[in-house]
Amino acid sequence: MTQPSSVRLGPIDLADGIRRRHAVVFLIGAFLSVGLMTFIAVGQTYVLNVNLGIPDAEQGGITGDLIALTEIVAILIFVPAGMLVDRFSRRAVYAGGFALLALTYLLYPFASSLTELFIYRSTVYALGFIAVTAALSTVLVDYPRESSRGKLVAIIGFLCGLGVAVIQGFGALPTAFAQLGLDDVAAGRATHFVIAAICILAALLVGFGLKPGIPVQHRQRPSVRDLLVSGFAEARNPRVLLAYSAGFIARGDQAVNAFFLILWGTLAGKAAGLTQPEAIKAGTWMFVSAQIAALIWAPLLGPLLDRLDRATALAICMVLAAIGNLSLLLLDDPLASYGIIFYILLGIGQISVFLAGQSLIGQEAPAATRGSVLGAFNISGAVGILLITLVGGRLFDAIDPRAPFAVVGCINVLLFLASLYVRLRKPRPPASPRPEAAPNSRPA
Repeated sequence: MTQPSSVRLGPIDLADGIRRRHAVVFLIGAFLSVGLMTFIAVGQTYVLNVNLGIPDAEQGGITGDLIALTEIVAILIFVPAGMLVDRFSRRAVYAGGFALLALTYLLYPFASSLTELFIYRSTVYALGFIAVTAALSTVLVDYPRESSRGKLVAIIGFLCGLGVAVIQGFGALPTAFAQLGLDDVAAGRATHFVIAAICILAALLVGFGLKPGIPVQHRQRPSVRDLLVSGFAEARNPRVLLAYSAGFIARGDQAVNAFFLILWGTLAGKAAGLTQPEAIKAGTWMFVSAQIAALIWAPLLGPLLDRLDRATALAICMVLAAIGNLSLLLLDDPLASYGIIFYILLGIGQISVFLAGQSLIGQEAPAATRGSVLGAFNISGAVGILLITLVGGRLFDAIDPRAPFAVVGCINVLLFLASLYVRLRKPRPPASPRPEAAPNSRPA
C-alpha cells in the first residue's frame, strides 16, 4: 500500500500526509487567488467612473490613496495574520479570505461615496487579501517535500500569473451586460456579482478540499521586533540592501501597472467617445497584454537568473524594466494599435525585476535570520507600493498619466547603477550556498 509520504503529483513529491486531491485543490486555489485579489483594479476604476462620477483629474490621486491605505493596514496586520494562519486550520483562513473578497465585490458597486469606498477597501478587502496571501504562502511551504520545493514554487508562480491574465479578462463583462440591455451601473454590479460568485466557489473549494487540521510543527515566524531589528540589520550587507531595494521597486511597479495602466486606458477611452463599459474594457486589455507578456517571459528568464551572479542579473532586469516604463513616454495614445508593443515591454520589465529580486533575496538571506530577512523584504515591497502609489497618483492627475511610469523608470535606472556597484565591489563567492525563497504573491 502506498504511504502518504511517497505520494507524487506529476514532478512534485508531496509532504507526509498530503494527498493528491489536496495538492490539486491547492493548485486551483493558487490560480484563483491572485487573479481574484487583483480584479479590484478593474472594479475600482469602474466604480470611480460610473457609480461615483469622480472627475477625471482627481482619479489618479484617489486611486493612489486607496492603494496606500490598504498597504498601511497590510503592514500593521502582516505579522498577526501569519500567527493566525499557524494557529488555525489553513483551509479555514484560506476560505475566510476568499469569503471576505466575495463580500468586497458585493459591497464595492453599491458604494455611494468615497468614504464608503475607502472603508470597504481598508477593512473588508484588506483583511481578505492578507488572509488569502498568508494562507497561500503557508500552504506552499507545507505541501511539497524539500526536494520538490523549487518545482512547486515555479508552478505556483506560473498559475498565479495565468490567473491574473484570465480573471482580468472579466473586465470585458460590463460591455457584454450592457449589450444585453443593462445600464452602466447595473452592468458593473452584475460583473462584480460574477466575481463574488467565483470567490465563493473558491472559498468552498479550499474550505473542503485542502488538508484539514493544523500541522504539528508550526512555522517559526519573526515578531515585529525581529523584523525591525534582525531583518533590517542584515541590510548592512550591501547585497541584502540591494535585494530590499529591488523588492521596493518591484512591488511598486506591479501596483502602478495594475491600477494606473487600467485607469489611463479607461480615461483615454472616455475621451475618445467610448461608453463607460467599453472604456473599462480597453483599459483592462492594456493590463492583460502586459501580464500575458510577463507570463511568457518568466520561464525564459529563469535559466538566465541561475547562470549569472544575482546582482548582474538584477542589473540586466533593471535595464529591461527601465525600457518598459520609460518607453511609455513615447506613447501619446494608449489605445493605438501599436501600443501593444509598449505593454509587452512593460510586462517583461515588471516580471524581470520581480523575479530577479526574489532570486537575490533567496540567495542572500542568512539561515539564522531567514524569516526576519524575508519578512523585511516583504515589508520593503509594501512600503514601495505605499510611497510610489501616493506620489504616482498625484503626478497622474497633476502632470500626465505616464508620470507614475516615468518615476518607476527613473528608480530602475538608479538601481541599475546600484546593482553594478554591488556586483563590482561585493561579488558573491561562487561556492556559497543558495537558500531558496518562496515567492511573494501579494497583489497591489
